[in-house]
Amino acid sequence: MHENSKSEVYAQAGVDITAGYKAVELMKTHIKRTLTKGVCSDIGGFGGLFELDLTGISKPVLVSGTDGVGTKLKVAFRMNKHDTIGIDCVAMCVNDIICSGAKPLIFLDYIACGKNVPERIAEIVSGVAEGCVQSGAALIGGETAEMPGFYPIDEYDLAGYATGVVDKDKIINNKEMCAGDVIIALASSGVHSNGFSLVRKVLDVENGDIFSPIPELNGKSIGETLLTPTKIYVKSVLKLMEEVRVKGVSHITGGGFYENIPRSIPEGYGAKIERAKVKVLPIFDLIAKRGNICERDMFNTFNMGVGMSIVVAKENAEKALEILKANGEDAYIIGEIVKSSEKIEIC
Repeated sequence: MHENSKSEVYAQAGVDITAGYKAVELMKTHIKRTLTKGVCSDIGGFGGLFELDLTGISKPVLVSGTDGVGTKLKVAFRMNKHDTIGIDCVAMCVNDIICSGAKPLIFLDYIACGKNVPERIAEIVSGVAEGCVQSGAALIGGETAEMPGFYPIDEYDLAGYATGVVDKDKIINNKEMCAGDVIIALASSGVHSNGFSLVRKVLDVENGDIFSPIPELNGKSIGETLLTPTKIYVKSVLKLMEEVRVKGVSHITGGGFYENIPRSIPEGYGAKIERAKVKVLPIFDLIAKRGNICERDMFNTFNMGVGMSIVVAKENAEKALEILKANGEDAYIIGEIVKSSEKIEIC
């Protein structure tokens, strides 16, 4: 427990150094689950070490992404449930870097809190570890910062950073995209980790009843539904890329369809989305109804049931769907690429 490092004066200021040591010990079991062949260091050093295996990669390019969970954390605080929010943190990072075709290798987390409760920190990290396992990334380090007076005593913030690798010649770009290409949707697991400032306001997360089951959510509570972890698409998309030429990938996060789908489409082309084909989840209908939010604003804010979109040639669409479904995805066609000055049309 590093008792020699105990500081009474620091403790009087609100920081318990020994709590940090205990948290590290408690989280080691979870971290161990994520270790992959390349890991060269143990938790506790000044940096995480990872040896690159470049077998089959002639021109390695590192791809990095960083993100947090945002105010979805407020739901975790209210529900007093902290073991899944780490999955969201990993998902927000690895789902971004897979859009380039990169295989995630390593992950680092950062937890800042008002008071270091070792058991709660370990609970958070258990979710981070689960996200790393789902994406094939190794959790090689992180930081827990106890910041009394800055964060409320029972609250924390969580952010992460992921790095992956892709062969330069296999980086996904939109240079081959053309009219007639098919847009495939990968179903989301829920709201994921975006738009929660609006969600919290509309559903009164801080003060309302988010604990009782309601019919609109198939008997689940608002809190339970909102805490459903962000789906991680890494392994299924990597599998697809092994067998089918993927022309574009978009991670549908903040900004919804209107901001994210166009990011993978070249100039002079646009996405034509068939609204009737989008499988909107019940939670979005509830948000729209209670907030009196128009459909365009909903599609401009939330994923609406589509966590990722993938563009492939029309002749490869059926094969792509077969591969994605075989790897656990609810995948279906929602539109096509068209020649257009308008980047996206939902009709």
